[in-house]
Amino acid sequence: MRASAGLRRRGGVRAAVAALAAVMAAVVAAGCTSPPESMFGEGKQVRVGTKGDQPGTSFTRHAGVYDGFDIAVAKEVLGGVGVKEPLFTGVLSKNRAIDLRKGAVDLVVGTYSITKKRMAPTSEPNGEGLDFVGPYASTPQGVLVRAEERDRYHALDDLDGRLVCVWKGTTSVQELSKPAYRQIRLHEEEDAAYCVKALKEGRVDAVSTDQMILYGFMEAEPALTVVPGIAFGATNDYGIAMVKGHREDCERLREALKTYVSGNDWDRDFQNNLDVMPAAERNEAKPTTSEIDAVSCRDQPANASID
Repeated sequence: MRASAGLRRRGGVRAAVAALAAVMAAVVAAGCTSPPESMFGEGKQVRVGTKGDQPGTSFTRHAGVYDGFDIAVAKEVLGGVGVKEPLFTGVLSKNRAIDLRKGAVDLVVGTYSITKKRMAPTSEPNGEGLDFVGPYASTPQGVLVRAEERDRYHALDDLDGRLVCVWKGTTSVQELSKPAYRQIRLHEEEDAAYCVKALKEGRVDAVSTDQMILYGFMEAEPALTVVPGIAFGATNDYGIAMVKGHREDCERLREALKTYVSGNDWDRDFQNNLDVMPAAERNEAKPTTSEIDAVSCRDQPANASID
């Protein structure tokens, strides 16, 4: 009996030692895991996905040369972390997350709305695994019509039975697909340029998306106008997007964005690119530093304003 008990004790000691060794190995391994290399390291080219067909926010007149408020924001905020010449490339709205995940771009700055689904880790149901720095601007949904027909529209229900163009991969599609708007007939296109062309040619009655984007089209197309007084849906908060795993880089961009909106540079860039947007709506579009802290570099927002 003594021999058997001694064997059990020695076996127990060996098992405990083995378990302790396994724990220590895991601790050492975890301690040796190095953070991912910064996207903003010296000599690195930062690739920024943006839109090419949204005057005022992000567009290109010549291949590879981009302009608009999104571009100004990207340059200013990246400049704040030492990136002087980012490489801009066009992305479709529906492909923004795809291009980030496959590594085609490092960041997306293209009127990309921050949502709980997009910022949730991929381990969560429907999570898209993106980190956002923002908001750098906020805007509700609006309506763009032909200027000659502006007097037909005074409220959202004036669109009942009308054909309204939206484009794929946007929160506008989700909003106007809700039961509250079931009387509105939706027409989906691939991207903004297709919808605006359809409106100018009379194939649709209106275009709906974020008001800020629509004011850019209004400035570029004198024959089109944003309907005053029609603003609806949840406010869209635009952010600079990246795949999760670069939290330190994300936090550096967050601080750079807070510095940018705290001075006069944000107002200058907004005025330069979207000067037809009324002052009251422009003031609503500008974020505060506390709003930026609430949703930047998180797996879920720290406030209730993000759907």
